[in-house]
Amino acid sequence: MDITQTAAIVTGGASGLGAATARELAAAGAKVTLFDRDRARGEELAAEIGATFAEVDVTDEASIKAGIAAAVKAMGKVNALVNCAGIAYAIKTVGRDGAHPLDAYRRTIDVNLVGTFNCIRLVSEVMAGNEANADGERGAIVNTASIAAFDGQKGQVAYAASKAGVVGMALPIARDLASLGIRVNTIAPGIFLTPMLMTLSEEARTALAADVTFPKRLGQPEEYGKLARFMIECAYLNAESIRIDGALRMR
Repeated sequence: MDITQTAAIVTGGASGLGAATARELAAAGAKVTLFDRDRARGEELAAEIGATFAEVDVTDEASIKAGIAAAVKAMGKVNALVNCAGIAYAIKTVGRDGAHPLDAYRRTIDVNLVGTFNCIRLVSEVMAGNEANADGERGAIVNTASIAAFDGQKGQVAYAASKAGVVGMALPIARDLASLGIRVNTIAPGIFLTPMLMTLSEEARTALAADVTFPKRLGQPEEYGKLARFMIECAYLNAESIRIDGALRMR
């Protein structure tokens, strides 16, 4: 897909990996609409990069549909979707406070897994109406999993389960959407310098980076953004899950 002909929705686009992806796509010439619940940060970034912002809750169908309508109005079409919206809790199955709260588990699954699928199903329905390019392509979707999907640590049961679901649904969705000319790929990032990690001390961040094989540092959100752009541009990449983690294997 020609990035200069791309009209992309980025969920969780107001900060972290989503914001880095939005910046990367906009700088390359794509049109971008940010979906996020944080209106203040979303509107600020949209103004900075020449994008559109829509306040969207990925767990709510009506909210997503309203966001898609705003995106189509602003960009003329939607032919790319990057799902970055997500949450994480650090809770053991049984810990000092007892059993893992079920509402926290359900909320994690609802946002990370159901929310991702919610956006996929509604955006791909719109993509299906696009005019196909020379490859017969009408859209490209990039989902965000995590290396926790493969080797989740203690306290990550809800997060790991949600991200394993994101990995697991990529192939069947790619097969479902193949006849419509829509590709689906997944990025599984390791430990990245997102706003949440930036709240940690330098000592704590250095300790986290110590287990990374090479390069011995945490990931930069811009590196995620570049991979997301590649997945949109590379027409022959489909139904793949790619780790971007400096060869980190959590234990």
